[in-house]
Amino acid sequence: MNMQNGQGNPWKDFSGPNLGYVMEVYEHYLTDPDAVDQELRQLFDQWGAPVSLAGSASPSAAATSPGDLDKLYGAIKLADGIRIHGHLAADINPLDDSRKDTHRIDLETYGLTEADLRAIPVQYICKGAPSHIQDGYEAIMHLKKVYTDKVAFEFAQVHDLEEKQWLRQQIESTDYYPTFSDDHKKALLKRLTEVEGFEKFIHKTFVGQKRFSIEGLDAMVLLLDELVHHSAVKGAQTINIGMAHRGRLNVLAHILGKPYEMIFAEFAHAPNKKMLPLGSMKMNYYGWTGDVKYHLGADRSYKEEDTSTARITLANNPSHLEVVSPIVAGYTRAAQEDRTNKGKPDLDVSKAMSIIIHGDAAFPGQGIVGETFNMSQINGYKTGGSIHIISNNMIGFTTESHDSRSTRYASDVAKGFEVPIVHVNADDPEACVAAAFMAVDYRSRFAKDFVIDLIGYRRFGHNETDEPMTTNPKMYQMIRNHKTVRELYANKLVDRGVIDAGYAEKVYSENEQKLKDLFETVPKTDDNPDIVMNPPKVVEQDLPCNKTGVSEDDLKIINQELLTWPEGFQPFKKLERILKRREHLFEEDGHIDWGHAETLAFASILKEGTPIRLTGQDSQRGTFAHRNLVLHDENSGAEYLPLHGLSNTNASFDVINSPLTETAVVGFEYGYNVFSPETLVLWEAQFGDFANMAQVMFDQFVASGRAKWGQKSGLVMLLPHGYEGQGPEHSSARMERFLQLAGENNWTVANLSSTAQYFHILRRQASILQKEEVRPLVIMTPKSLLRHPLAASKASEFSDGIFKLIVEEPRTGSNPKKVERLVLCSGKVSIDLAEQIDKTEDNLDWLHVLRVEELYPFPKNEIVGILEQLPNVNEIIWLQEEPQNMGAWTYMDPRLRDVAPDGTSVRYVGRRRRSSSSEGDAIVHKKEQARLLRAAMTKEQ
Repeated sequence: MNMQNGQGNPWKDFSGPNLGYVMEVYEHYLTDPDAVDQELRQLFDQWGAPVSLAGSASPSAAATSPGDLDKLYGAIKLADGIRIHGHLAADINPLDDSRKDTHRIDLETYGLTEADLRAIPVQYICKGAPSHIQDGYEAIMHLKKVYTDKVAFEFAQVHDLEEKQWLRQQIESTDYYPTFSDDHKKALLKRLTEVEGFEKFIHKTFVGQKRFSIEGLDAMVLLLDELVHHSAVKGAQTINIGMAHRGRLNVLAHILGKPYEMIFAEFAHAPNKKMLPLGSMKMNYYGWTGDVKYHLGADRSYKEEDTSTARITLANNPSHLEVVSPIVAGYTRAAQEDRTNKGKPDLDVSKAMSIIIHGDAAFPGQGIVGETFNMSQINGYKTGGSIHIISNNMIGFTTESHDSRSTRYASDVAKGFEVPIVHVNADDPEACVAAAFMAVDYRSRFAKDFVIDLIGYRRFGHNETDEPMTTNPKMYQMIRNHKTVRELYANKLVDRGVIDAGYAEKVYSENEQKLKDLFETVPKTDDNPDIVMNPPKVVEQDLPCNKTGVSEDDLKIINQELLTWPEGFQPFKKLERILKRREHLFEEDGHIDWGHAETLAFASILKEGTPIRLTGQDSQRGTFAHRNLVLHDENSGAEYLPLHGLSNTNASFDVINSPLTETAVVGFEYGYNVFSPETLVLWEAQFGDFANMAQVMFDQFVASGRAKWGQKSGLVMLLPHGYEGQGPEHSSARMERFLQLAGENNWTVANLSSTAQYFHILRRQASILQKEEVRPLVIMTPKSLLRHPLAASKASEFSDGIFKLIVEEPRTGSNPKKVERLVLCSGKVSIDLAEQIDKTEDNLDWLHVLRVEELYPFPKNEIVGILEQLPNVNEIIWLQEEPQNMGAWTYMDPRLRDVAPDGTSVRYVGRRRRSSSSEGDAIVHKKEQARLLRAAMTKEQ
């Protein structure tokens, strides 16, 4: 604020809102000088009232009188009122022609007249006004025009001064609003004709079938057209779109280029997998079960004369509306990153962009929207800004807006994240295109999110079988009397002399005939559909038993490189001592703990050329302080990642502490993985129970995405699980839910008991990432076992071993013919049992224990093979820590009965059925844990 510097009156540099602010502060100065910032107080002391007296554009000297000063101050406040509150008086609702709220933008409110404003120069009101604006009154009228028309703006919530000034300049100069030639206007009319004609043809041809039509928001296609084109002009190579079902078929047809006849065939129940589109567009499905037509996605290659080739993707999305938002953001981040060099991936946000289309009821109603906004400027998740479109039909199912949210606008959620918002009337196609221009330019310049609230209506009910007059008679009476946007725009173009009176109907008839001709090519209904829906053979097969060991020499080199950090770098000394204990383990065939095994696995995977991305809450250190992949200099706080210092490596590594969010982060990582199939992507829950919050992602995407859409994923989920008396929210990763969702080899569910097993399963997962048999991996990771000596494996097991589906307890089963009871268990309880076996002095020849490391797919052949070596087994026990209705028991019970030899009983040992997953008292837990271990080891008399 150092304005004076002997250079004359400082107020000459202030105008418009800035001058208004200084004048407001001056009023406070007059009543209480000490309440004003010291620097401004010194200016007021020296120069007096903040009014410029210099220059021909300034008010006359008489303006320094108190009355004229009040007028100037009022005029500036009026101008700011229009900027801030003009949206309340804007014509943005196609169904609302009632009187708007103009109180905050009326001259009378500020005690002003036209004459008062005529006496004030333009620069005080609107510094960037077009050249034809001659005085303050014309400037005010101009501001009213640009802020209360078919496009309205909210950006007071944007705190960055540069952004705010850019937005104001774009709006008030009208630079954002393109000039439309007659040919361009005709093209817009033709596009609206295609949009409306497509919907009406389906409505007449497939009576009563659901399609969740776009009608009432037809201009959304024009908006998307411009977003795609303008982004591609600016260099975007990938444009990812996420949306729910409303209008999706129209977007598939007109933005992704899905042939009309394919869509008609789906309505006619005659889909033919051989009827695939030619050229630049391809469908993202099929899986083997498929999905309804308005959930499907597609890919398209896009190229215009003024653009490079870009890839457009519409993400598959079920009826969970907003959950696709973080998935599309994950797609986009993956497309923006170069993972071919060691260190962190190189991020270039200009390479890809996401467009996320929301419902007006869902935008404030579903928390995933706020979660995704929160991630938008975080280093590990930012994508240079998403463009959000609120597909605002002013109703959610049958619920009108006043029952749907507590805010004035559906878009108000975005204000907390300082995101600019444009409201646009969906009945004005040109205004919609202009909004798209501004959105892309803003994102390109500031790398931040932007919201377009596209306000229209829904012509039919929630779906085309509903009768909306039943629940919303007043709204739907207005809608039935309201012309379509195509009709309104055609009439407007006739009035302007752009087209003749019959032109629009001629274009509509030609389009309708084209649709009829294409419909004739649709095959007949398939009366003999594939009802078996088997997955491909490669999916049904078990994973190959790949060699996953790493030579001892290579592991020694890796280990040494991981314990070498830059000269002068000093990590926390206690941590340094802990890490240095790893130094000679390979020479001594020492035991390797969980964190060490994981780091060795990551390093070996990176050296083989596979990038890695690991995210989760506190994942850099590890919730249980076991990982420490990021070291911090105890003096400077500088960071160093030993995995970035590996030699001969051409793959990136990123480990990110995520926000305290599960649903959005899991969705983001799933999307990242789908779009970068060569990358080992891992998400870690702080405690496995926290995965509850991401259940929709597991249900609708990770578990079933390939069956529905053919969408492959190799995502790894690390879910800390085990009963240590920490209570019901820190014990169970809800293993039963993942096993319940297991089918058709859709994923692997593992509960491991040793560090070598963890090393090998991670390496096995990395080896299948780009193969047809790829599938997600769910691991119940440990807590107390992280440093448990019985879970630590010898260094030699990392060179010679492979991942074992089952592991025989080395303390039992030495005399197979004497074994009468076979206990099967998994994960932590198997180590608890091993401890008890170590402590007992009883003869346990009658007992053998199997650790089931891979629960799904069920290792039937391996268990049968063990049973064949135990001829006298008469009892099989499944031992678990979890209550009987949780954990793996209900999954294992029928499978164990299936493999049990004739006459062999199968029974359960564990906690009884519970509604809560564990005890809340550590002492009770300990006693109950001891009971179930005794039961497994006690021979019945």
